Amino acid sequence: MTHQLSSPDFHGEEKSEQVTSIGQIKPELYRLRGGDQGEGKTGDNCGKISFLLRYAFNTEQLVVKILKAVDLAAKDANGFSDPYVKIYLLPDRKKKFQTKVHRKTLNPIFNETFQFGVPLAELHSRKLHFSVYDFDRFSRHDLIGQVVVDNLLDFSEGTGEKPVWRDIVEGTAEKADLGELNFSLCYLPTAGRLTATVIKATNLKAMDLTGFSDPYVKASLICDGRRLKKRKTSIKKNTLNPTYNEALVFDIPHEDIDRVSIIIAVMDYDCIGHNEVIGMCRVGSDAEGPGREHWTAMLANPRKPIDHWHQLVEITLNKMTRTGGTLS
Repeated sequence: MTHQLSSPDFHGEEKSEQVTSIGQIKPELYRLRGGDQGEGKTGDNCGKISFLLRYAFNTEQLVVKILKAVDLAAKDANGFSDPYVKIYLLPDRKKKFQTKVHRKTLNPIFNETFQFGVPLAELHSRKLHFSVYDFDRFSRHDLIGQVVVDNLLDFSEGTGEKPVWRDIVEGTAEKADLGELNFSLCYLPTAGRLTATVIKATNLKAMDLTGFSDPYVKASLICDGRRLKKRKTSIKKNTLNPTYNEALVFDIPHEDIDRVSIIIAVMDYDCIGHNEVIGMCRVGSDAEGPGREHWTAMLANPRKPIDHWHQLVEITLNKMTRTGGTLS
C-alpha cells in the first residue's frame, strides 16, 4: 500500500516571487536551449528540481521528499507558471502522487513527502519518474518537463539527508491521464429496469488548486441521440480516489434495450463557477471497446451485477444535442 505523509503548507514562502517591476528582465524567458541534460536524454533544459531520497528498510518503502524547483520554464502569458509535480515509481503508473499547485512562480518550494511500498529486491529494476506540470483550470495541463532517476539501489545506502539535484528536461506530453471509473450494470428484463451502481474512481485528474477535485458522477440515458433521463451520485470533497457505492436506476423496457446507451461523466463540482467534466465513458450496444463489452456481458447475465473498470476519456457533453423524448 502507498500513502502520502502529511506535510506543511509552504505557499506563504513564494509570495515574494510574485512581485515584479515594470521593465524588469526575466532571464528565464531568454534561456539558451540545450546544455547539460542530466540523465543524458535529448531535450531542452527546463529548470532543476531538488529532492531527498532514502529507503526505509523496516517498512520496505522508498521515501521521497520533493523540496523545490528552480528556473522553471514559463508557460503562461504573465511570464510565470502554476507548477506542480507528479511522481511515479516506474513501471507502475497506476500509483502516483501529486504535490500542491503553486501559483505564479518559476521557483516553487514544495516540501512534500511521499512513500512508495517496494521490496528491496525490486528496487534495482524500478525508476522514479518526476513530471512537472503547469496547472490550467480550463484546459489540459502543460508538461513543463520531466526527470527519471534510476540506480535507486544506490540511494538505499545513504541517510537521505543530502539534497539531490536533477535537470528537468523537455519531454513528450503524456496521454491525458483522467483516471478510471469502476461501476456495475444489472438489467432486469421482466421489470424493464437497469441499475448502474457507481462503485469508485481512481487517479482522477486534479481540477482544483489544492491538487484535488470534488467529484461526482452523472449518468445520462441516451436514445436516438436524445438524453431522456439523468441521475447523479453525491459529491465527494477533496479527493482523487472517491468511493460511492451508489445505485442509479433507469426504467428501460426490454424491447428498447438495444436502442439506448448510457453516458457516464465524472464531474468536478464548483460552488461558484460551472461544474467541469473530468472525463467520460459510454456503455451500450453501439459503444466501442470496453463500453460495448460491458453492455454485452450485462445482457448475457440478466439479474446479475457485472462490474468493469473504464478508462475516462475526453468527450464533450455536446454529443447530447437534444433532450426530452420517451421510450415506447
